[in-house]
Amino acid sequence: MPHNQHITPAGKKNISRRLQFILFFSVFFILYGILNSYIFWRGWQAVPESSGLHLFYTILFLFLSLSFLAGRFLERIALSWISSSMVWIGSYWLAAMVYFYMALLSLDVLRLIDGFLPFFPQVIREDTELVAGIVAGAIIVGVLGLLMYGHWNAVRLRVRTLSIEIPKNSRALKEMNIVAVSDIHLGTIVGKSRLSKIVDKINALNPDLVLLPGDVVDEDLGPVIQQNLGETLRTIRSRYGVIAITGNHEYIGGVEDADKYLTEHGIRVLRDDLTRIADTVYVVGREDLSKTSFGGGIRKSLGEIMDGVDRSWPIILMDHQPFRLHEAEEHGVDLQLSGHTHHGQLWPFNFITRKMYEVSWGYKKRGNTHFYVSCGVGTWGPPVRIGNTPEIVNIRLLFR
Repeated sequence: MPHNQHITPAGKKNISRRLQFILFFSVFFILYGILNSYIFWRGWQAVPESSGLHLFYTILFLFLSLSFLAGRFLERIALSWISSSMVWIGSYWLAAMVYFYMALLSLDVLRLIDGFLPFFPQVIREDTELVAGIVAGAIIVGVLGLLMYGHWNAVRLRVRTLSIEIPKNSRALKEMNIVAVSDIHLGTIVGKSRLSKIVDKINALNPDLVLLPGDVVDEDLGPVIQQNLGETLRTIRSRYGVIAITGNHEYIGGVEDADKYLTEHGIRVLRDDLTRIADTVYVVGREDLSKTSFGGGIRKSLGEIMDGVDRSWPIILMDHQPFRLHEAEEHGVDLQLSGHTHHGQLWPFNFITRKMYEVSWGYKKRGNTHFYVSCGVGTWGPPVRIGNTPEIVNIRLLFR
């Protein structure tokens, strides 16, 4: 075979990863373009012809709708206040876009029904331009109100407390105080200030063990390094340390770099591996399902990882995406911790995550296995949560 036709295994992985990126972003850009085109056109119709504001509206809309993409692109070239500002503005627009679309679609459905079965008051038909302006203003005020509430809700930390009894004699300890914090999404949006509050809340719980079930890092590691967030992570106080696993966002941003960074700052990352804590409990950490999608090969089966494990000891499993829960039950896992779902993050996406996952948020028991899926403590994209609350999960494990 000619030299220029030879592709190494590493080259095949890179090609696969690039194809995954192309497919993902192609779908994203198409949907993003369709939604924004619809919102733009309906907004254009609401701007009075006599106002002369169509040019201003167009420029403003383009700035808002392109800010997130432009900011993320600029971050990869050179971090600056400009890239950060655009990411922040664009992130809020992602949430605003959802609710503008829902409001306008609902309005158009009502207009369609009115076309067949007229029910709008006559006053609406008498001055359509005035009515359009009032409705547009009401929608804008409503969406802004939702964003303000959603941001306030997203930055308020709550502690969810659970007490779980495991009918296994740990021999060394009778109980263990665990703090689980998933989906922090460290980066431009979740920066030093929010991380410091998260760490303070963790330390106040005086944990024996801190577990981070994936998506510790958002995407690009650059903002994390620039803000020196690793040093803030170092301040987590835990008797038996801090253990993390990979999530899909570690893979999106570059899993090897994220792994290296977290390890250098005192966090042990389990990647299809396990460890034994205090001669008491096994902690098993699975690679994220995204390993296959991003060209990293196939993750090990749970049976392979747990080969040789004494099932008479307590076993905790971390698996970022809560799929195939039956596997943990079949392999004698006592407690599985997951995240990823954000419980939709923005209502009404929680209805979608409820259909996608056996558990979208909260506690469930199957057989002798306990499951907890956290909605996470951080946010992806919009720094907004509506319909769910960010949480730090404090679990008191009792061994009997």
